[in-house]
Amino acid sequence: MGFTRAELESFRDAVVPDLLPDEGEPLRLLFVGINPGLWTAATQTHFARPGNRFYPALLAAGILEHPVDPSAGMTDGDRDAFRRRGIGITNVVARATARADELTAVELREGGRRLRALVAERRPDVVAVAGITAYRAAFDQRSARAGEQPGRWDGSRVFVVPNPSGLNAHETVETLAAAYADAARAAGLVGGPPSA
Repeated sequence: MGFTRAELESFRDAVVPDLLPDEGEPLRLLFVGINPGLWTAATQTHFARPGNRFYPALLAAGILEHPVDPSAGMTDGDRDAFRRRGIGITNVVARATARADELTAVELREGGRRLRALVAERRPDVVAVAGITAYRAAFDQRSARAGEQPGRWDGSRVFVVPNPSGLNAHETVETLAAAYADAARAAGLVGGPPSA
């Protein structure tokens, strides 16, 4: 599936629904993107832009058991596989943009409050926020470092993991997989010792 630039632009400011297990079902690991990109909005699938390493990293980490090709949109089976494992996906900011740097500081802080409310409601075991810069801005944690954060959000452990976007060029599928596996281990989704 391909889109013209004009087609993608028509999805600016669109919202992509959260992917969450049904109410009452356990939410073990909640991945949090910065905000949907235009391709994500067009396909209604988180982290869908071709070249994004999110799904390959989840597979390499052992979080997913089967590959997902989201560029044309997740299948119902893909979504069900996430829900069955207790994995969810949301964003700090709901509106789609071409680039995350189009978001304002006010939007990030408001999105941070919305995310904290979602965590208080759904009580995931682990929250994994993908992107240190957005985390620092949304939660006023200027000195935050990647990895597990001190303190909990309503009982949920919080990790900051690398953003899987192709724009984050110094990360590889392997380094992303290691960081995602640390969060998944904390949620009881994969075994083994934490990475160094």
